[in-house]
Amino acid sequence: MSRLKIVVASANREKASELASIFGPLVPEAELVPRPASVPPVEELGATLEENARIKARALREATGLAALADDTGLEVEALGGAPGVRSARYAGADATDAENVAKLLAHLRGVRDRRARFRTVVVLELPGGAQLVADGVAPGTIAAEPRGTGGFGYDAVFIPDDGDGRTFAEMRGDEKQAVSHRGRALRALALQVAAMAGDQDEVLAGREGRGPR
Repeated sequence: MSRLKIVVASANREKASELASIFGPLVPEAELVPRPASVPPVEELGATLEENARIKARALREATGLAALADDTGLEVEALGGAPGVRSARYAGADATDAENVAKLLAHLRGVRDRRARFRTVVVLELPGGAQLVADGVAPGTIAAEPRGTGGFGYDAVFIPDDGDGRTFAEMRGDEKQAVSHRGRALRALALQVAAMAGDQDEVLAGREGRGPR
C-alpha cells in the first residue's frame, strides 16, 4: 500500500508522544505527524470514552484532511463506582493539573482498603474516506497509597498494574509500561486491523468501519 499519513489528534504532548512511539513501529507503512498548532481544542462532549475518541478523530480528520489517530482514556476505580472514568482528565476541575487530579483521587480513597482499579483506553483511527477503526485495551491494577516515580503522566504515579512487579507506571521505563499498559494493548489491537486491511490499498485509504479485539 502507499504511505498513509496520520495526524495524532491529542493536544497532550506526553500522550501524543506515547501514541506515536507505540503505534508508529507497529504500522511502518504509516507516517505519523503531530497535531497542527492551528487546530483549536476539541470539546469532549461524549458520554463514553469511545464517543470522545470518535469525536476527536473526526475533528482532526476534517481539520487536516489526513487520517487521524485519537484516544480517550479513563481510570475506573472499584471503590468509587468506576469514577473518575470518562472524567479522569477533569476529575479535579476543567483545568486541573495531573497533580490535582491525583490528590483528589487519593483523598477519596483515604482509609479505603479496596484499591482495585483499571485503566481503559479506546483508540480510533479515522481514515481519509471517513470510516473509523476502533479498538480498546484494559490494564487492571491497584491504586498506590502515595505517588511513586517520575515518569509518565496523568495517574501513572499511583497506578500499579497487575501485570507487573509492584512498580507504578511512573517507575517503569517507557518500553516496560507499553508492554502491559491499556494504551499499548489498544494500539496493538488497532494495528492488527490496519495490517489485515493492508492487502487492499483502496480499502485502507477509503476506510471500512471496524473494531478490533476487546
